[in-house]
Amino acid sequence: MKFTAEQIQDNWDILMGNIEKYISYPRKDELIKFYKKYQERIMFMPAAHKKEYHSAFPGGYVDHVNRVVRCSLKQLKLWSSEGCDMTTFTIEELVFSAINHDLGKMGDSEYESYIPQTDSWRRDKLGEDYMFNKSISFASVPDRGLFLLQEYNIKYTFNEMVAIQTHDGLYDEANKKYLMGYMVEQKPRTSLPFILHQADLMAARIEWEVEWLPKFKGKVDTVKKNFTLDGNKNNSTLKNKALGSIKSESLKNMLEKL
Repeated sequence: MKFTAEQIQDNWDILMGNIEKYISYPRKDELIKFYKKYQERIMFMPAAHKKEYHSAFPGGYVDHVNRVVRCSLKQLKLWSSEGCDMTTFTIEELVFSAINHDLGKMGDSEYESYIPQTDSWRRDKLGEDYMFNKSISFASVPDRGLFLLQEYNIKYTFNEMVAIQTHDGLYDEANKKYLMGYMVEQKPRTSLPFILHQADLMAARIEWEVEWLPKFKGKVDTVKKNFTLDGNKNNSTLKNKALGSIKSESLKNMLEKL
């Protein structure tokens, strides 16, 4: 999958628009400041290191996050229609958790997590276009994301902490302590973690289906190349906006080739 410069810029604008719309003052200002500080890195991040995983291409991370926000709001309506207690969390908590659920994939304040793969065999045979940056100490994605938020004085609620921590559901063994309590009093007091997990799962699955399922059906030629955004892809103003916001010459060169 390859995004145009317009798509990358559009996705970034949607991300920042969600922060403006759903996050309240004063942490909205701190969150915007953080994302603008790391704009170049976050705009071009993949959401994974391997092609077979979801959104493992430049710009894939922000596209995935925006999709999780959309899916979260849709899941919210579904759960509400089935009688879920909506008073146990706020829409802001849901969207904040969705926006930052994978933030730990960014890396730390100095180094990015995913860097271009230098092993040609792993790149060609295993589809690993990226590899993990060995300059960074190991931490799980939720732990690193929560650390980044507190490092930049971006406060989060207890609900948001648990939702971000458990967004991978029971795919992560570490989440059993939160999600597999057999005693009534040990179960989460809000459905927020379950809603976020289902939204993340939904987004990742759909991303995989759009990218890979047609290939298994023998319809390689029908695979959608630009599946995330609508609108005029020939808008040179948007491309200039994307290029103009980037300081790094290497990133500019990459954008110009998209």
